[in-house]
Amino acid sequence: MFSLNGTTFLNNSVYGVSSKGLTQPQRRVLPPMVVVAAVSSNGRPGDRHVSVLVENSLKEIRDASPAPAVDKESKSNVSGGVGDVYGEDTATEDLSITPWTVSVASGYPLLRDPHYNKGLAFTEKEKDAHYLRGLLPPVVISQELQVKKMMANMRQYQVPLQRYMAMMDLQERNERLFYKLLIDHVEELLPVVYTPTVGEACQKYGSIFRQPQGLFISLKEKGKIREVLKNWPQKKIQVIVVTDGERILGLGDLGCQGMGIPVGKLSLYTALGGIRPSACLPVTIDVGTNNEELLNDEFYIGLRQRRATGQEYAELLDEFMTAVKQEYGEKVLVQFEDFANHNAFDLLAKYGPTHLVFNDDIQGTASVVLAGLIASLKLVGGTLAEHTFLFLGAGEAGTGIAELIALEMSKQTGAPVEETRKKIWMVDSKGLITHSRMEALQHFKRPWAHEHKPVRNLVDAVKAIKPTVLIGSSGAGRTFTKEVVQAMAAFNEKPIILALSNPTSQSECTAEEAYMWSEGRAIFASGSPFDSVEYNGKIYASGQANNAYIFPGLGLGLIISGAIRVHDDMLLVASEALAAQVTQENLEKGLIYPPFSNIRKISAKIAADVAAKAYELGLATRLPEPKNLVAYAESCMYSPAYRSYR
Repeated sequence: MFSLNGTTFLNNSVYGVSSKGLTQPQRRVLPPMVVVAAVSSNGRPGDRHVSVLVENSLKEIRDASPAPAVDKESKSNVSGGVGDVYGEDTATEDLSITPWTVSVASGYPLLRDPHYNKGLAFTEKEKDAHYLRGLLPPVVISQELQVKKMMANMRQYQVPLQRYMAMMDLQERNERLFYKLLIDHVEELLPVVYTPTVGEACQKYGSIFRQPQGLFISLKEKGKIREVLKNWPQKKIQVIVVTDGERILGLGDLGCQGMGIPVGKLSLYTALGGIRPSACLPVTIDVGTNNEELLNDEFYIGLRQRRATGQEYAELLDEFMTAVKQEYGEKVLVQFEDFANHNAFDLLAKYGPTHLVFNDDIQGTASVVLAGLIASLKLVGGTLAEHTFLFLGAGEAGTGIAELIALEMSKQTGAPVEETRKKIWMVDSKGLITHSRMEALQHFKRPWAHEHKPVRNLVDAVKAIKPTVLIGSSGAGRTFTKEVVQAMAAFNEKPIILALSNPTSQSECTAEEAYMWSEGRAIFASGSPFDSVEYNGKIYASGQANNAYIFPGLGLGLIISGAIRVHDDMLLVASEALAAQVTQENLEKGLIYPPFSNIRKISAKIAADVAAKAYELGLATRLPEPKNLVAYAESCMYSPAYRSYR
């Protein structure tokens, strides 16, 4: 007999062992065990599809297998004399066995399930109800005390990568505690789970890899990607972050090891934007790597081949995008992350009209930078259209930022976007982008080619263009030299300098350099965090133009409205909503972004404005529109607080 209420007693026939084969004459009463079951993707007991494995099924498998090369009368070497029902102990190394799984949210398996494990926070009643007596120490502590203990442990690590690994271990052990920790200490832990530490984690991902945190889809899976998607245990996916690893931060081609980026981004979707962890899917598309160091690294975990390009690459991506839509529906958000320029723009242009897609490097970076610029106007005065912008770097980030600035200027002034683009200049590896270079330019650089004599380097471009805003998105560290910053300060009372490249080692300049070389007059923000700087007795805070201000709220807004497409106007309202959160107190400290300590409320406001725009544009499908979108967004956000178990 057996039952599914957690007090299961199984006789031998359920195991598939007849009484004939037993050497002990008396019926054996086994301790509470679990019927082998197939558990649904969300792991909830109410959704469990139980399939009892009866004697005949096991008998067929045993009969079809070669006879074990041991005496049938040999007793199992398993402690306690339990019969070797599945043949694992009697199988030799050259024989196959079936990986049976026993799953139920009780007893020891419950402590191993990161979705339900509460560690030492299980109550006395829960210990009795779920067979945890003796498996845990007698103490019962609160989640708040667990957070305090974990932070004390975390602060003992001196190496950032050790902190990253400790956080990943916690996520794999106790999901709710991980997010509680991250939410409560976001300013301290954000640089650990994301930039700059995630860059080093990706570089060493092959060495620190322990267990899968997302889906790896390689050229080997071509033709069966939808089957691969079905292997992921969660079925109600709302957000996918996907990379092919070719341009990880400012570190270049890291191939399959770029998985750290989707994992980190989706952790922030949950912690900062309130998207349920079970609704998030990290994906790495592995088409090879051109990184010779990785190809020769014995610990590299990806395909050992040069990158596939052209039709082979396009067909794999197309199959992936088609499979995603078939498996998860029209409203699943796909965020492209860290694709190289030559693919990033093409993928966004190709799938933007047919899928709910978003490129964080092009659009997310643009939105957060635009927000900082709007906020900085309160310090420098004037409108966006009255300023002149110079970019170092004309890739996907730089051109994406420039286009959104041009769109915002067009919105404010009513001028055509072709006209507002003339206020924006760019310098790439060959110098100032001008009309004389038009034929040799990539298509995404051509809108920024203006009439001007050739200029080869950045400092000469600064002196010639006289910009009020200097933005670095080059991925080249220390390119805002002392001469460049001093030139900006020579004709600007308060030069706006944004060094956006990640990680910290690739930043165009440090906060200290920007403030010292400008004699404390610069308005500075960076892509990676820097400590505050003291100059002439004054403390200057360093703002961070982190995409995490935008994409979690944007994603939440798209989800709660049921949006089917991403529109540029949604990015503009997200920027405006973020800029509106910057207080006078923040500005007095030199900050053009609000503190991250309030990020969930900021994300809810951004989500509400994005959702409102989706309804206005007719792109929302969740009807009717909620009356109070901010309150609705907050009510939809995931809470990491422990749940009580029956």
